[in-house]
Amino acid sequence: MTNHDSDKLATDAKEIVIPVGGMTCASCSAAVERALSKVPGVTRAAVNLATERAVVSYDPSVARVSNLKQAISGAGYEPRALETGSKAVDAHRAEKEREIRVLKTKLAVSACFAIPLFYVAMGAMLGWPLPPFIDPMAHPLRYALAEVVLVIPVIAAGYRFYLVGIKAIAHGSPNMDSLIAMGTSAAVIYSLWGTVNIARGSTGMAENLYFETAGIIITLILLGKTLEAISKGKTSESIKKLMGLQPKTATVVQDGAEIEIPIEEVEVGDVVKVRPGEKIPVDGEILEGRTTVDESMLTGESIPVGKGPGDRVIGASINKNGSISFRVTTVGADTVLSRIIKLVEDAQGSKAPIAAMADIVSGYFVPVVFGIAVVAAVLWLAFGATVVFALTVFVAVLTIACPCALGLATPTAIMVGTGKGAEYGVLIKSGEALETAHAVRTIVFDKTGTLTKGKPELTDISVANGFSETDLLAYAAAAERGSEHPLGEAIVLAAEGRNAKRLAADSFEAIPGFGIAASVEGKEVLLGNARFLSSKAIAVNEAVADGYAEAGKTPMHVAIGGAYAGAIAVADVLKESSADAIAALHGMGVEVVMITGDARKTAEAIARQVGIDRVLAEVLPQDKAAEVAKLQAEGKRVAMVGDGINDAPALAQADIGIAIGSGTDVAMESASIVLMRSDLMDVPTALKLSKNVIRNIKQNLFWAFGYNVIGIPVAAGVLHLFGGPLLNPIFAAAAMSLSSVSVLTNALRLRNFKPFIKESTMKKTLSIEGMTCGHCTARVTKALQAVPGVAEVSVSLEKKNAVVAGDALTDATLRSAVEEAGYEVKGIA
Repeated sequence: MTNHDSDKLATDAKEIVIPVGGMTCASCSAAVERALSKVPGVTRAAVNLATERAVVSYDPSVARVSNLKQAISGAGYEPRALETGSKAVDAHRAEKEREIRVLKTKLAVSACFAIPLFYVAMGAMLGWPLPPFIDPMAHPLRYALAEVVLVIPVIAAGYRFYLVGIKAIAHGSPNMDSLIAMGTSAAVIYSLWGTVNIARGSTGMAENLYFETAGIIITLILLGKTLEAISKGKTSESIKKLMGLQPKTATVVQDGAEIEIPIEEVEVGDVVKVRPGEKIPVDGEILEGRTTVDESMLTGESIPVGKGPGDRVIGASINKNGSISFRVTTVGADTVLSRIIKLVEDAQGSKAPIAAMADIVSGYFVPVVFGIAVVAAVLWLAFGATVVFALTVFVAVLTIACPCALGLATPTAIMVGTGKGAEYGVLIKSGEALETAHAVRTIVFDKTGTLTKGKPELTDISVANGFSETDLLAYAAAAERGSEHPLGEAIVLAAEGRNAKRLAADSFEAIPGFGIAASVEGKEVLLGNARFLSSKAIAVNEAVADGYAEAGKTPMHVAIGGAYAGAIAVADVLKESSADAIAALHGMGVEVVMITGDARKTAEAIARQVGIDRVLAEVLPQDKAAEVAKLQAEGKRVAMVGDGINDAPALAQADIGIAIGSGTDVAMESASIVLMRSDLMDVPTALKLSKNVIRNIKQNLFWAFGYNVIGIPVAAGVLHLFGGPLLNPIFAAAAMSLSSVSVLTNALRLRNFKPFIKESTMKKTLSIEGMTCGHCTARVTKALQAVPGVAEVSVSLEKKNAVVAGDALTDATLRSAVEEAGYEVKGIA
């Protein structure tokens, strides 16, 4: 194959996401993955047990979607149709609710018969009273038949274990259901054989019936599956929240009339009307009206943003206080919300490298466990144990083994972690990015637009020879209005902001490398560097200018009518969050590097203001990637934070590229993590989140591997060899059910993750009336935590108050949240 052909294949490769039904454990997902990988034309297949989806990359000229679905069906599982948009939310929610209802019904039926079955079976041994007509000593056959009658509904409730398990064995890919089916079938078949022997006169077999073992195992596993389904539903809450943000309809202006239509029917170019308090349905550009827009649900930015004609609006944000009309620019999958959802879904469906060992083990797990069960039973028989003892060992080994925990350990943590990140405006694109980020020890910040606001501002004015600041600004602004230089724009804006008199320039001349000369109301105005004014025989205050330069600012001298008027300093001002973010990174043991094209003196002055460890100055845009590579060559794991097109190569070169949300699409495409806001506190938040998720995954994997490594030998009778007890299969089933639930519960702890907050975070204390119990404080806490900008909440029932910490908190939003929860705010301090 030529290079051209291989390039064509790579270009033509398509990716599809197929929901898969019927998977119950890691062995199932491994079987589907193997089946898909064998389809000609498939280049990559990744199956996620937690999301129940298969992500497949394939060459459409070789393979078709129907081939992929056939492969899934051939492996014994169900390929499902993929819905998109709001329908997907409703369909997925309905499917999960139906699944939980069915499991609860099966559990109720199973428990109703398993509990009396257990009582009947154990009553004889423990001396519990039994009806005389099923007394095992007097009527052993009736006793056995009573157990048969009671176990049949339990087996019927757990029929799916047998259906799926046997089908999986037939397809050569046994799974967890296969282990349950084999273990309980062995107990039931042996007990049925015992019942036949009782009917033939061997009444002693009444003591060796194991119907209750099968019944209790099925009931306990159904309990575990029900709890697992409920927990799994909670892991995807964040993505469901995002999906549920988009309104169902939009008000479109057609021929002067306002028509409400379904969101799916809105087209690019339509004019949409949005009233105060309504959600903006899709992305667009404002044509008429002014308002403020709450974008917190998408970006995490708590302060509403002012918008007017020409400004961009984002679908699913809330129009606060003005009516606007806007022209639709993107719909469907191209909107910001849809792209965020797609990014989070892709991340949740991805695999972290840390899960590789679990994936390998899962592929061989069930056959190995079955082999261990058979070998253990045969060895015990060989060393003189009874058939009943060997059967107990066989059933216990099959029942205790849990591939579910292995399969859920990584994806559940990634699902909860990436979803939580999205809630705070931190979008992590993959499990690999999550894992890499936690090991970062050096972060490189681009200066302009990342550490700084990217827009010069006037910072200082020094006047001389009797001129006032207002006069100096008025003349300087008049001269600069003819300039297109960004420094000049900063002076003009400052003059307007300070209400300086607006003067007009009669003439204007730019002298490259020196400054500008203009005539304003008959006076010559000179504005530029010291050499420029000195060439005009005007003495300047160089000490003041040098002080500005040492602080990282750009000084400009001003002369009016031949007299020195003073100096102006303009700088690209640091963002308010820069110093706090760098302090937080230092607290995490991370080295902070700044990269800039500025002169070293200026760059080092800025670095001193925020505590930067290392400065890479006078770096050309095209050389940024090379500088990142040099840091990597020192053995450092490097993250790069940037926002511009010229940052894209460096973002791609770094181990982790972090693009800030106010940046360009090119930068975001090159990055592994996207910050929806331009708040740099989100950088340490992203690292903190990755560390928490990876720690959670390690805990889950340790539990999943440790449980099986210890549990299977115990079930095989290792303790009994040294005089210890033999594990009852009922306890083995209970342990197995709890193992996967414990992994899910541990992953759900990530929902309590809190981002870094600025040291300048405000605190407010609310006096609340109406709280009478712990349930009340829980409701108030939940209501306040949902307020945009809130980072911490502490509610005291005794003091009847709530202390809230966060950023840009307003009394109105806090009061509204508490009142919506049903309580009254008496005061806010």
